[in-house]
Amino acid sequence: MVMSSAFERLHQHLHQTRLLGSISSALYYDQNTVMPAAGAAWRGEQLALLAGQLHQRQSSADYDELVAAAESELGADAPPERRRNLALLRLELERQRCLDPQLVSALAKAQSRGNAVWQDARARNDFAAFAPALKELIALRRQQASQLAAAEPVARSPWEILAQPFEPDISKARLEELFLPLKTALPALLERAASVQAPDAAASTGAAMVPEALQEQLCTELLDSWGYDPARCQRSRSAHPFSCTLGPQDFRITTRVVPDQPLSAFLATAHEWGHSLYEQGLPRLGDHYFPWPLGEATSMGVHESQSLFWECRVARSRAFAERWHLRFCTGLGGGSASDPWGGSFGFWRALNPLRPGLIRVEADELSYCLHIVLRFELELALLEQEMPVEDLPQQWNQRMLELLGLQPQSDSEGCLQDIHWAEGLFGYFPSYALGHLISAQLAEAMARDLGSLDGLIAAAQESVLQGWLAQHVWPLGRRVNAEQLVQQVSGRALQAQPFLDHLVRQLERLETSP
Repeated sequence: MVMSSAFERLHQHLHQTRLLGSISSALYYDQNTVMPAAGAAWRGEQLALLAGQLHQRQSSADYDELVAAAESELGADAPPERRRNLALLRLELERQRCLDPQLVSALAKAQSRGNAVWQDARARNDFAAFAPALKELIALRRQQASQLAAAEPVARSPWEILAQPFEPDISKARLEELFLPLKTALPALLERAASVQAPDAAASTGAAMVPEALQEQLCTELLDSWGYDPARCQRSRSAHPFSCTLGPQDFRITTRVVPDQPLSAFLATAHEWGHSLYEQGLPRLGDHYFPWPLGEATSMGVHESQSLFWECRVARSRAFAERWHLRFCTGLGGGSASDPWGGSFGFWRALNPLRPGLIRVEADELSYCLHIVLRFELELALLEQEMPVEDLPQQWNQRMLELLGLQPQSDSEGCLQDIHWAEGLFGYFPSYALGHLISAQLAEAMARDLGSLDGLIAAAQESVLQGWLAQHVWPLGRRVNAEQLVQQVSGRALQAQPFLDHLVRQLERLETSP
């Protein structure tokens, strides 16, 4: 690709900026995997220093001149990719210039401190210990939203401003429009699921029959079968599963083993690997696109659609369960006596319990989006409706009861269960529900092109599914926003109905005896 001198200088600046960002990501990965707890304060200072340097590089007058010089060289025949890259850089530059450097540093320290305090508070079920850190993060994020408002192309509320990095162009009104069918339909589907005869407790979970070592082995086998390359990828353990990219050839995921939930690690591995596959498939052309916006994820909703596709449409499918049931039983010693699920149908039902639970990351497809509605509404209450932080546990428990009919017995399984608020990531949660909606609509489009997805999965042809995504979804990067991507790939606007149709089909399968 022939580049002007101005474009080359801008590319070099962006490359160095991305290097700094990847160092910050590496420190974050270390903090959540192997860093000793006593290192939290120093890590906070490290991350704050890097955040300040990154902010300076992304908001300085010199950087503004680099972007302006590249913009001035755009001719009538300039490639649309270059125009889009520069437009996205200009938007982010204007946002960064609105931010006080002291606020940027304070946020980085508060995020690192909040992470450390949350891990301890969650382990000790002590919301009161976490509350001051949460108050500080809310106050800082409100300041950030207030400063960023000047750079927004349209009027947005504080929550909407904070949501833009995760879901570009999203609004509360659009989310409420998409979530209303879920709030209306899901409770009735949950009632219907409750009438389905449940397997006994041992069959539904394997009742601690799958040792940790075997869970780890099966997770490794799953990754190997889905294209895991140890030269470019790494899996570790963390308190909360996540995926991150540290460089154009450095992809990391984490998982965790949950006591008495022997299928959790397997499904979390499928989920996080879905994120990583998307990252690996973005249009980076080696490291050329790595510093440029077009090589970034379309949105976190699209990101979640990819992880949920591999977790829910593949790893939880009946065809996949029939293939992997024997592997689990073989690891347990083989034979019917080693099968706590009573056959492949019971194993599949254990992968799809379809009944409400307290923990979001362990939730089934049927109840998951109600977890997100709860968090979305509470975020609005905290950020825009002056709800006191002290009221959060009570409000969480009340809304959990209203939406899912469940009552947490502790804050650790209630409002302390997620890491996001501990890092001030307000505006992130709706992307999880959008991921379910997007995944359902993309799966419909994939089935139109490829035929039965279950047939391909039964034949161990997941590479064909990867190939379709690599052709239609992954290369789009930030050429479009999430809704534009769905429209382009599926041929219609994003809506909740394909996801609800999928849930009904799942219920019908579960209601049918094997």
